[in-house]
Amino acid sequence: MPIAQVQDLRRIAEAVGQLQGHTVETVEIRSDCRLLRIAFSDGRMLVVSVLVGEEGKPRLDVDFLKTPEEASHGQLEVPFNLAHSDEASEES
Repeated sequence: MPIAQVQDLRRIAEAVGQLQGHTVETVEIRSDCRLLRIAFSDGRMLVVSVLVGEEGKPRLDVDFLKTPEEASHGQLEVPFNLAHSDEASEES
């Protein structure tokens, strides 16, 4: 098995492992079966999709989406203040 496939399996296993103890709220699947979306009662979501790689071969992709509160933790937030930028333009 190529290293890329092993890394994909590890990433998928890690995403699925985070689901332990969570309650499933809804499960949706696209009509062409290329996307499975599992929503949990705490706002998290698991998205499993089939993507076509550069070689034309299908590959499995899994994303574990956290709640906005968890996702923003540790990120830098920079407010954009239009009034301040106007003052800076006038001083130039």
